[in-house]
This record gives sequence, C-alpha cells and structure tokens, in this order.
Amino acid sequence: MKTIFRNNIIKYSLGILLAGTFNSCRDEFTNRPSEDSISAESYYKTNDQVRSSTDALYYKTWFQFNNKFFYALTEVGSGNMYTNSSDVNAMRTFSITPADPEMYAGWQSLWANVAQANYLINNLQTRVDPSVSQTVVNNALGEAHFMRATAYFYLVRIWGNVPIIEDNLKHVADPQINTNPVTDVYELIRRDYMKAVELLDSKMRSSAYAANAKVSKGSAKAMLAKVYLYNKDYVKARQLAEEVINSGEFKLLGGTSVYSVSGKTFGDLFKYPNNNNEESIFALQWKADAQYGSANNTNTQFGISNGTISTSNTSYGGVFGPSQDILKLYGTNDVRRNATIMFPGNTYPDMKVKNGSTFQMGLTVPSADQIGGQGSGAAIKKYCIGIVNGNETGPVDGWGMMNNNTYIMRYAELLLIHAEAVMAGGASTSDPAALTSLNAVRNRAGLSPLSTVTFNELFAERRKELAFEGDYWFDLGRLPRTQAISIISAQNRGNMWGAEYYTPSEKDFTLPYPANDVAKNPKLLEAPVPYQFN
Repeated sequence: MKTIFRNNIIKYSLGILLAGTFNSCRDEFTNRPSEDSISAESYYKTNDQVRSSTDALYYKTWFQFNNKFFYALTEVGSGNMYTNSSDVNAMRTFSITPADPEMYAGWQSLWANVAQANYLINNLQTRVDPSVSQTVVNNALGEAHFMRATAYFYLVRIWGNVPIIEDNLKHVADPQINTNPVTDVYELIRRDYMKAVELLDSKMRSSAYAANAKVSKGSAKAMLAKVYLYNKDYVKARQLAEEVINSGEFKLLGGTSVYSVSGKTFGDLFKYPNNNNEESIFALQWKADAQYGSANNTNTQFGISNGTISTSNTSYGGVFGPSQDILKLYGTNDVRRNATIMFPGNTYPDMKVKNGSTFQMGLTVPSADQIGGQGSGAAIKKYCIGIVNGNETGPVDGWGMMNNNTYIMRYAELLLIHAEAVMAGGASTSDPAALTSLNAVRNRAGLSPLSTVTFNELFAERRKELAFEGDYWFDLGRLPRTQAISIISAQNRGNMWGAEYYTPSEKDFTLPYPANDVAKNPKLLEAPVPYQFN
C-alpha cells in the first residue's frame, strides 16, 4: 500500500504532523516536506502547539476517502443512493475492479490516517518541551489512537484482512508486508480505542459548539461500543453505551425526551451553524482554504443542478441522488423524510439557490424530471446546504466546497446501538432499557413510541436515521449473507425511467485490494499471518 512503500513512507509519516497545524496539511500527500524541513525536536514547545498537532487528522487525511469513495461504497453499494456517473457507479452494479481509481483514493486516504496517527503515537512524547502539560500530551496521544482505530475500523470492514502497521518507519527497508487476520485487526482496534479512553479528556457537550470539535473519552467509548456490536459482544456493547448515556455528555438535537436538547429539529443537524452540536460524537472538521482537498464536497455532489435551478456553488452538481428504493422508506409523518430527501414540491425557505442567472432565498423543489441528480426524481437534502450564504453556510473554497461537518458518529446512533445490544441477538425485545433509547430517536422523528420492537424494525430504524451517512452498507454486511443478498437483490437500483436489479455474490461484500499496491506488495494476496502484539 502507498503509505508503506519505500518512496512515500517518510513523507506520509513525517509530513503534516511534524508541523502540527492546519497549514502544514496544504500540500498533496505525494509532496510532503522532508523530515529536516522542520526541527521536530524543537517544535512542540507549548501546550497550544501540541493541541494543534492533531488538527489535520480531523479533515485533510480523510478527504479522498470522503470525497467520492465513501458514498460510492456505502450508499450506492447499499442501495440508498443512485448514480450513473462512471467514476462512482461500480458498486451499484457490483462490478468494481482492482483498478478502480476512487477505491484506490479511499484506500490511500485511510492508510494516510494510519501513518499520521502512528507518527504521533511513536514520537510525540519524546519531542515535547518539558514545560508542556502531560495532560495535553496524553490527550493528543489519545486522539491519535482514536484516529488509527477509526481508520482500521473502515479498512477491516471494507477489505477484511489488512496489514497491521503500528510504526511505518519500521517498514522502510522491507515495505512488502503480509496482511493480518480480521480478528487481529479488530484486536488492534479494541486496544486503540481502549487506549483512547484512558488518555482522552472527559467532556460535557454544550451549546458552546466550538469547544465540542474534538473527540473525548466518551467519543472513544461510543465508537468501541459500535465495534463490540459488530463483533456480537452485546454485553460489552451495552455496558459502554450505558456509560456514555449515563454520563450525560451528549444529547439529541431536538425532541422532547430526557436525551434531548430542545429548540431544534432533526434537519438542523446538517446545517453549518450547528457544526459540533451536542449530538456530535465524532465529526470530520472541514476547513476551506486555498488548496484542494480541505473542505466538504457533498453540497456539490448532492442536491439539484438542472441548468436553471442549482443548489451548488459550481456549474455542476447532483452526482449522487436518492435511490428508487429509499424514496418509499419514510412515512409522510416522519420528520426525517424531507430533511433527508428533497421530494418534488418540498419547500426549503432557508436555502439560497441559483435560479437562472440570479440568486434567491428559498427553494421549491421542481418536478421529478427537472431535478437532475442522475434521474432519481428527487435529490439528497442531508449535507446539501445551498449556495454560500454568509454565516448560514460558512466559507466556500475555489472548488465550491464548504465547511459543514461530516458525521462519523452521532448520539442517535449510540442510542440505537444500545437498543440493539439490549436485544442481544434476539428477534425482538420489550425491555424498557432498549425501548427508552429507541423511542427517544423515534420521538424526535415525530413517531409514536413502540412497546416492543423486532430486530427488523430496529434495523429499518437505523437505515432511516442514518441514511446517506455511510452506515447502511456496513449494517448489511453484518447480516447473514443470504439475508443481505436477498435485501439487495430486491432493490430497484435503476432511475425514475427504468428499474434495474442486481444480485451481489458473497465476494462482493469485501472489496479487492487496489491493483497499484498489489503490484508493489504481492503479499497482499497471500494468506494472512497472525500479528504479534507487544
């Protein structure tokens, strides 16, 4: 893989985190400053310098993963989104190949996260001035362990067996590395999140949103609860979820339950002024600047662009649209419906749009055949915030990208994880603990509470709550294969003008290793080797 091959490893390992600031991230990963361009031994002289050493791990290293691949895999692949754009269409038809460039971009991005986290984990403690607070150092190290765990959590769910790399510089002389078994990768993830729990600061999320941007001890516990759920360790998943719930650190944005902060609605989650709100457990923190690859492209990728009406800052848009299958998912009384999908006739008075050559406040969604979005007949509302509009949308860069956060995990998901962990693999539950968590999510959505819930109902609730946020593909992947294949094969994966159906095979649930890196590291195709943990 690129981050472990001789010509790139030092650049990946030493680049952005040597400088430790957002500005240090503005070069492409293939053009990082050399080690001697900054004196690493003398850089971390203050608490603020150490705090900023992790800033880049919240955005720049994630860009190529989030830009197209994340949605092409998790949302198009799962049947939530539709596209016929050739660069992101392969997962709709299950025809992805090792030469797929967007898959390679996503692979590189995840390994960049691993490498940058590794640099901090292995070097920060020895390269700080004695005057720097150990608490500050510990928190930065906790963030690095958190980020490495999160990158590996994606790697293992997408590719299965992958190499475990804890120190990139150890592989400079011999960059060909065997993969390690899925079980060992999950053990690394568990250890990293546990280390993050140990080192990270505790927080209490409040309306002072700027202070909520970075992860906390509670964030690490929440992510680890999700890992335990994936491994069917329901006891530990429930225990950690309840620790986070009982801490009171996070709240749902909107709703009337004890888990909520009132005054806002589900749709407010995806508006720029609510970046880092009380519900955000971990979100990518985009920073529009003069260099490509620092901000969020979803406002362009989603939304409406039909030649007359456009929600995009660029001359194009609507690369992804909602699938025909998801258009029928929501009941009309579910407030998530219109906050997730722009149906014809919907109105959004707070969105600035382009209408011909002029700009206007407020959008009435046009007829199905005038929306664009690849012929979906509707458009994606989540993460589509409209034309740049001062403090309502934040800044825009030269590529039309914006600073609205990307959620990796929200408190609503943790509540659903808790409900599923209480169910513990059963077909249904009437346990009050599970129902309290589930009904808090339903309450905000305007739905009546349930007195009992089946697994299938809970699974559908996850899809409705987290649509277009990158989870449904992985949820399908943890079902029995025959069940997941049955669900996908029944989806209409075409557009409004023609139905299309595709049936995945067993092998389609993990992706092929990129051909570029297989050529450099043929051991990727060999049998995995058990990893020797220290």
